[in-house]
Amino acid sequence: MTTYFLDSSEEATTFDYGSSTPCQKMTIKTLGAKFLPPLYSFVFIVGLLGNLMVVLILTKYKRFKSMTNIYLFNLSISDLLFLFTLPFWIHYARQSDWVFGHTMCKILSGLYYMGLYSEIFFIVLLTIDRYLAVVYAVFAMKARRATFGIITSIITWCLSVLAAVPEFIFYESQNDMDMHICTPHYPIHNVDTWKRFHALRMNILGLAIPLAIMIICYTGIIKKLLNCRNDKKYKAVRLIFVIMIVFFLFWTPYNLTLLLSIFQASIFEGDCEKSNQLDVALQVTEVIAYTHCCVNPVIYAFVGERFRKYFCHFVRRHIVIHLCNYIPFLPGEKLERVSSISPSTGVQELSAAF
Repeated sequence: MTTYFLDSSEEATTFDYGSSTPCQKMTIKTLGAKFLPPLYSFVFIVGLLGNLMVVLILTKYKRFKSMTNIYLFNLSISDLLFLFTLPFWIHYARQSDWVFGHTMCKILSGLYYMGLYSEIFFIVLLTIDRYLAVVYAVFAMKARRATFGIITSIITWCLSVLAAVPEFIFYESQNDMDMHICTPHYPIHNVDTWKRFHALRMNILGLAIPLAIMIICYTGIIKKLLNCRNDKKYKAVRLIFVIMIVFFLFWTPYNLTLLLSIFQASIFEGDCEKSNQLDVALQVTEVIAYTHCCVNPVIYAFVGERFRKYFCHFVRRHIVIHLCNYIPFLPGEKLERVSSISPSTGVQELSAAF
């Protein structure tokens, strides 16, 4: 969440630059109330439909025999957890008043960061999974079992909860003149320290460590593929590689802008205009980051060949056939015969198509 929503109230309204006049930020607040709700609503609708479809298809065709599919399933659950909190922030942005109470402020703030960190962690696990499958294929056949995927997923969710503990503890509904705001209430003597901790934690857990792991893994994968050209191995890597690249393209600007915003008082030295520009940049990069919830299902559809087949089969069998009852010119009998053939007949795991 941006400073406007989830950081201290003085960052949302004013900055006190010592003896200088406080920097008024009501324009930023008004701008956010006008443009953020429709943008976030679009992200919520598209992301919800896409990720629910991914979960439904993976569950419908029982493709949980491999670590890859287990991680993909958990990745979609992470996106849905993230999206679950979005309607509350939409209302908060529109009304500029937190009406959901103290407990919901804590829970929703914690769930927001749980969804964020769990998504990052599962993308890392997917990268490691692809690395083992390509570079250590013999070992991977024994190690990449569904049981191990379930165990590592449980551990990952536990780590995500631990990463979000500060949000569960510090976020509170507080009075701000005649309105309520949902912001962190840090210990008064360590406010700046906790703000820096928040920004550094986001950049370390959400950018630096995952990027380092992915660089190491994909360097090994590329070396292996250069020595052994195989179209199937290229397909196996392509999906996870695209997910990783898109994630960092969407989240890196926000993480770096957040880091810069924590130190803006000392960097800009009382320049109110630059401070306002940074706040606008923070809101813009956050909107870009939010859209990552919509992107993963699209990537599955366009990059995962087998997933696309499952999706088409699902649509024909459960949507188009029912429409035939109301639209006479649709070839219902032919569609029914085609949809009766399972796309899993004679094929292996869904992950084999990636």
